Amino acid sequence: MCTRILELIFFFYFASHIPITLFIDLQALLPEHVYPQPLKDLLHWYAAEFKDPMVLEPPVWFKSFILCEALVQMPFFPVATYAFYKGGCRWIRTPAIIYSAHVATTLIPILSYVLYHEFPATPHPGPQTLEERFTLITIYAPYLLVPIMLLFTMLFSPVYNPAPLAKESKKLQ
Repeated sequence: MCTRILELIFFFYFASHIPITLFIDLQALLPEHVYPQPLKDLLHWYAAEFKDPMVLEPPVWFKSFILCEALVQMPFFPVATYAFYKGGCRWIRTPAIIYSAHVATTLIPILSYVLYHEFPATPHPGPQTLEERFTLITIYAPYLLVPIMLLFTMLFSPVYNPAPLAKESKKLQ
């Protein structure tokens, strides 16, 4: 039961990540003319509302993370969406461990940057107060917390971890 609830959380996480990546995150890499005005407006609204200038003028290191998202993570999203919708797909274990370790690792510098960087007030204001920084951190936090939950599920759940099965087969011999 608990594993199935986690699988549904992972399903919604990966399913929602597809449009977020395609319509929001990739705006930092692709030419402006690729996106219709409503999507550009949505990105500008988000950046202003949550004081996230990284999405409008991303530092090079942030662009490298988005490039990894586009080339490495994006092809994995539909596969993971299917696997967790179906549930109990042991073949997703190794790719999910790789994905979760990669994403959790990229979130540490992003969250540190949000917490400690002195953002300019113009042209795209970043968080200035601790409250604004924590608000922005809450936007990014699920992209750390869900991959950590995914990692622990893949490592310790009897549904996905074949180690208990190996122990049982040794007992039978």
